[in-house]
Amino acid sequence: MTTKRSLRWSHLTPDSVEQWAELTNLLAMADRTEEYYEAEDLAEELEESGFTPETDSWAVWDGELMVGYGQLRVAHNLDDEGRVRCQLGGGVHPDWRGRGIGRELVRRQEERGRELAAERHSGTPYYFRAGGELEGSDARRLLTHMGYAVVRYFNELARPLPGDPVTVPEPGELEGVELVTPTSEHEGGVREAHNAAFVDHWGSTPQSEATWHDYWTGRPPRRQLSTLAIGDDGAVLAYVLVSQWVPRQAYVDLVGTVREARGRGLAAACLSRSIRLAAESGQYDVIELGVDSDSPTGATRLYERLGFRLDRVMAAMMKEPVVNESVAEEPSAQG
Repeated sequence: MTTKRSLRWSHLTPDSVEQWAELTNLLAMADRTEEYYEAEDLAEELEESGFTPETDSWAVWDGELMVGYGQLRVAHNLDDEGRVRCQLGGGVHPDWRGRGIGRELVRRQEERGRELAAERHSGTPYYFRAGGELEGSDARRLLTHMGYAVVRYFNELARPLPGDPVTVPEPGELEGVELVTPTSEHEGGVREAHNAAFVDHWGSTPQSEATWHDYWTGRPPRRQLSTLAIGDDGAVLAYVLVSQWVPRQAYVDLVGTVREARGRGLAAACLSRSIRLAAESGQYDVIELGVDSDSPTGATRLYERLGFRLDRVMAAMMKEPVVNESVAEEPSAQG
């Protein structure tokens, strides 16, 4: 498809990941989100369980230059309020903004989201969610114009490495608990612990075996920096899972403690160990993480005690949920 502005619409493909990465990293710099990606990591996203690039992604081209993209994910499981989350993603090259590309990308994702939500969870309330980025960003203005509102803020924190020394419990110091580095055998146990730990977190959806396996076996995770707190019975009580997206930066993807083990300092112990591992490796200058500003566990205070400081505040935006209706006769809007 070609528009009157000579733009070509297609879908994200393995052959376009280099251009996709180039655009994504330009957006990270221009919009100050710091969300950088390598082409190999984006290639893995095209193979995620439940994601079909031919129907769930869009790429906008000016000649050989990718000037915009969209990426839709519709959850297989319902969130903590029994609703279907349709997660919109994407962006537009700064030099091509203000020409309707962003609005069209959002419109197409919403249309496909309605269709896919009805297929997976017929008759169930669904909603659209998207990243609102920083205060005053172009993305936030566009989404506000299209009926979205800020529903949550997330604090992005950073800690220099090596930084101040951290205290890690010695073996045997935590009664009935051992701190270990995860292995492939822990995949299922950590998934179960994560689903249990996040059941009371805003917007959380249980991780299916397939989606968790995609994450666990992907390129970014760094098991050698991650830490599990294992009980005497072998159950995972707490966990810190670390990834690397760009050189010299470690990123804490997930921190959690199952409800029955909270209040024992296990998350702090796991995170302290992971900080030390990253520092001692000599391969990282900083370790970062993101946390819900309204986290029910008071996690931000824990992170500050371990030397993390606020770097930026990002917003989550949402359109209020509506009830699914049949979309069988709605026209398709594929690019």
